[in-house]
Amino acid sequence: MRAGGGKPPRVVLAYPPRGGGAAHEAVSQEALACKIAGLLGYEYMTEDEFVRRGHVASPYLVPGDTLIGPRRLVDPRLSGVHGEQDFFGGMAPHAFVATKAITHPLIDPRAHRPAGWSADFCQRVRGAVLRGVTVFSLDDARRAGRLLLDQGRVRAKPVLGTGGRGQCVVSDGAALDAFIHEQDEPGLAECGLVLEEHLEEVQTYSVGRVRVGELVCAYVGTQSLTADSQGQPVYGGSELRLVRGGFETLLASALSDDERMAVRLALTYDRAALHCYPGLVASRRNYDVARGIDAAGTVRFGVLEQSWRAGGASMAEACALEVFQQQPEIRCVHAFTCERYGDAHLLPPGARVVYQGEDAQGGTMTKYAGVSPP
Repeated sequence: MRAGGGKPPRVVLAYPPRGGGAAHEAVSQEALACKIAGLLGYEYMTEDEFVRRGHVASPYLVPGDTLIGPRRLVDPRLSGVHGEQDFFGGMAPHAFVATKAITHPLIDPRAHRPAGWSADFCQRVRGAVLRGVTVFSLDDARRAGRLLLDQGRVRAKPVLGTGGRGQCVVSDGAALDAFIHEQDEPGLAECGLVLEEHLEEVQTYSVGRVRVGELVCAYVGTQSLTADSQGQPVYGGSELRLVRGGFETLLASALSDDERMAVRLALTYDRAALHCYPGLVASRRNYDVARGIDAAGTVRFGVLEQSWRAGGASMAEACALEVFQQQPEIRCVHAFTCERYGDAHLLPPGARVVYQGEDAQGGTMTKYAGVSPP
């Protein structure tokens, strides 16, 4: 306690770290935590320093992954997370709620499912997502895959994959069986697998809402793909238009028809998740919404997944919040993030390097973010 009995000032911690331990993820998480500390007027502190100083304050956390509620019972650093003012990201009541598994319904009432599964959520978002099924057993995967193949090619998506990694498009029963044969049955039972209609000519929109302290913004933008050092397509960055305020303010702004559709579908998903999964708290809510052509040649829109954690676009979000904080008259900001593999890349005006080095998965990597000139 400080002299006079007042509470000690809060500090910002990049904790818990992102799973997997990739160097670029750790550096990105720390860079974001430093930026957020500046927005809040708090001190940024490493975990080691926080422990060394004897847990001097209840920390504001910048987790690498979505927090799972029960962890608060065993990790004292999470015990102070009660609402949006306590951390950047999300806290879900069950681990599966933090993944794309919740996006689609089960194949039938007899299907395997984890405790806490909400069939009501799947009903509420039915018109906001693509045609698909979530499975938690190999048998359900075979049955669901064959039903979906009757209507076109199917995209199989491991629910813990990020940046598009690990996904596979199957065109027939043999390819489906080969993919399912490669799956780890205990892992599938615990985490699930998404089988979803495959779209061509896909444009992925990012729709989100972020709060840091008293600063709130919402945004819509587009994602791009890039090739990693093995030539595989992965997430390459986002171009965002952010407005001061929440989703309703964003809907009231000047949007294209496609952007408006993406925002409306994301808002449907957002409201359903908060209603159907009590205990869900998220100061950072991001939704990937696809626009593409289905097997019948029809334009389709659908929410692909949610991200209730610091993500690829988060440094752009923080850069925009910094502008909103420093210039109260500004109502709209354009910001960007970019990830590229291989040799160093020429940075655009206003860009800040977040990471430059070796990525265990993709080789030499450069990540940068910034605010576009007005």
